[in-house]
Order: sequence, then C-alpha cells, then structure tokens
Amino acid sequence: MSDDSRTLSDARTLRALSHPVRLALLEALLSGPLTATEAGEVIGESATTCSFHLRQLARYDFVEEAGGGRGRARPWRLTHTGWTAPPQPDNPEFTRAVQALDQVLLDRLVARMRRYVEAAPTYPAEWQAAALGHTSLLHVTAAEAAEMAAAYREVATRFRDRWATRHENPPEGTLPVEVFVGVYPIDR
Repeated sequence: MSDDSRTLSDARTLRALSHPVRLALLEALLSGPLTATEAGEVIGESATTCSFHLRQLARYDFVEEAGGGRGRARPWRLTHTGWTAPPQPDNPEFTRAVQALDQVLLDRLVARMRRYVEAAPTYPAEWQAAALGHTSLLHVTAAEAAEMAAAYREVATRFRDRWATRHENPPEGTLPVEVFVGVYPIDR
C-alpha cells in the first residue's frame, strides 16, 4: 500500500466510490488485508456483496489482491491510504460527482458521531473526557482557511505515521478515533 493519497480527477472514479459498502470496505481494509468473507464480518454484509464491491474497487485501482487464497478466500488490500479530489470549478460533472461522494461520506460520519453520543456513557472516564465536540465561527481569508486545513493535515499525518505499522498489534490503551475538521464558509 502506498503511503500517499491518490489524486482523483475524473467523475467516473468518484462515482465508483459513492457507495456506502465500498466506503465501508475501504475503512475496514485500513487495518490490513481481508478476504471478502472477513470483510463481510467486519462491515455486516455478505461475502457475496463484499466480493462484488471489492472487484469494483479493484477496477478503479482502490484495492488489489494481496496474494494467496482463491475465490472469496482471496485477501484484498488498499493501494493507497486515502484520496483527494481537488476542485475543478469549470467541470460541472466532476463537481456533481464530488458532491455526491461528499453526501455519502457526511452521512457515514454523522452516523458514527451519533453512535458515539449514544454509547458515550459506556466508555471509561478518560475516554469520555478526551472526546471532543467543538465548533468555532471564525472570520478568515481563503488563504487562512487553507492554512488551518494544512495545519490539521500535518497533525493528522504525524499521528497516522506514528502508528501506521502497528495496525495488527496496537499499543495498550489505544482505540481507533475519528477526527473530523471541516473548514468551509457558511451562509450568514
């Protein structure tokens, strides 16, 4: 798996990602190679469904066979750790594809946040104290907004790189956490 993000520049590839099962598979594969059967157990889908969507993801170079196994017992792995889709303001088809993908990603994010809010009392006190929901309304220029986004990416990369090789045996006391930072203008 490449440690860099893949840059997506065509609408068809973005539309290939805009499916909740495919996004769930990509997330599941972050912990390492999985067969369709194993992936199905992780994401709550059938092996047949996972096999179909893994082949679709492979068609668009998001996953590849990891070697070994046959049929549904073939392990799959990510080809990249993530992706970016830089804006193409003069390409309405690409813009619509980005919007569709963003809608699916936001739905998944909000669902995970809701699950945490509902389950928060079941976590140890130190995890309840560490969890954070914060919103700021700032008046900044586009360049300053880009600076904030870059600072977040730098911090996230530092933490991701520190544990990148330890997915199968994470350090004692760690839990996977999701950090969402949205830097976007609002209509006032």
